[in-house]
Amino acid sequence: MEKNVIVKPFIKWAGGKNQLLNELVKKLPFENYNNITKYAEPFVGGGAVLFYILNNYNIKEVYISDINSKLIVTYKMIKKNVDELIIKLEKIQEEYLRLDENSRKIYYLEKRKEFNLSNLNDIDIATLFIFLNKTCFNGLYRVNKKGEFNVPMGKYKKPLICDRENLKQVSNKLKNVKIICGDYKKSIKFIDSDTFVYFDPPYRPINITSSFTAYTKDSFTDNEQIELAKYIDKLTEKGAKIMLSNSDPKNVNKNDAFFDELYNKYNIFRVKAKRTINSNASSRGEIDELVIINY
Repeated sequence: MEKNVIVKPFIKWAGGKNQLLNELVKKLPFENYNNITKYAEPFVGGGAVLFYILNNYNIKEVYISDINSKLIVTYKMIKKNVDELIIKLEKIQEEYLRLDENSRKIYYLEKRKEFNLSNLNDIDIATLFIFLNKTCFNGLYRVNKKGEFNVPMGKYKKPLICDRENLKQVSNKLKNVKIICGDYKKSIKFIDSDTFVYFDPPYRPINITSSFTAYTKDSFTDNEQIELAKYIDKLTEKGAKIMLSNSDPKNVNKNDAFFDELYNKYNIFRVKAKRTINSNASSRGEIDELVIINY
């Protein structure tokens, strides 16, 4: 392990892994398998696991991807163009923080409308992505049928829109990271027997209200969960070490063995996680989530 500057995720993310991180860390394969030189995270989202690994391990090759194209543009801009991004974020932060609540709402809606235009350049996409993430309700990313971001403004007195130091450190950590926009199956060429892969797909909803997975227009159905399991079988045959997290259907239906059956060849752990994104505060207690590993 090499100790160095600690970087943290630059956005909040629904289903983000900060809550679960301690449990995931206990099950990482690095201590027991010293051949691992590569890391892949094909549903990168907010990157809590990515940044933990970049902070703590010296991995030679790293691959991240997501189907959210604006999220991936933001990662790429932080990697390649962080100084310009910081200038733009500081300007937007200064403008926003000096407004009263009503004016903030108008400003927020203007920026949201601008974000949904199709002719934006990449640096503006990244600036608006981070601004909206830091000021919208709970850091959600949700789009309507047309693919337009439609999350309302959150109530934050003084949101930190531009975390200059962290952005610079993130940029530094991403220097040698391969950043891809696309489906998780694109990772097949990168992954081999020296690779650790962490899969954090959109969770299977355990009830109707907990489904915040619509962050791209097409939701992740049971058929897609089954497709992903087949892909994981294929990677296991290649010798890759795999970790997957998902919701535990048994929280609401003791007889729902969907994942237990789907991953019956692998080690399945039930770990406690706090649900933080839920409109009903009383249902934010601890529930079980699944961590599944093939080693």
